[in-house]
Amino acid sequence: MNAVCEDPALVQAVRIKFAINAWEREETRRLRRAVFCDEQGIFTDDDIDAIDARALPIAALLELPDGAQEVVGTVRIHEEEPGLWHGSRLAVARHARRIGNVGSGLIKLAVCTAHARGCHTFLAQVQSRNVPLFTKLHWHSLSQLEVYGRTHHLMQADLDFYPPIEDGATGFVVARSSAEPV
Repeated sequence: MNAVCEDPALVQAVRIKFAINAWEREETRRLRRAVFCDEQGIFTDDDIDAIDARALPIAALLELPDGAQEVVGTVRIHEEEPGLWHGSRLAVARHARRIGNVGSGLIKLAVCTAHARGCHTFLAQVQSRNVPLFTKLHWHSLSQLEVYGRTHHLMQADLDFYPPIEDGATGFVVARSSAEPV
């Protein structure tokens, strides 16, 4: 069911939703390997860790005119302790970064879903180059730290801007806009 769309003009819609089907989960893992191993060189062979066993993966799906779908973005969320949630491994396929709203849509569903599940604090370790996007989306930096040899910011979402979303399996469609820096 996965197709590769190199032409953003062909995109019918971008749906942000839980990765619930086996092919969606496999494609989110493939995308993470492509971004974090191949493109950024942060990991050698794979980026899978212990968090994956308990995390909820979220996917951004391009919906194409012929009905095909392509996973072009992903993030995972997990509850560290009651009410304390974390987002991690936000990745957007290189060719989908020109579509816009993919990264911000993933962030929105991640935080809104956690909010619906009792989140009082939502944190993420954000690569420095992505801090402006998160700041625009009502996050603030708590501290700066080194993670896997790269500068990151520990950031916290302002939950007042993220109303609870109960149905992450259906998710929502994001509007297309100019490219974003994710």
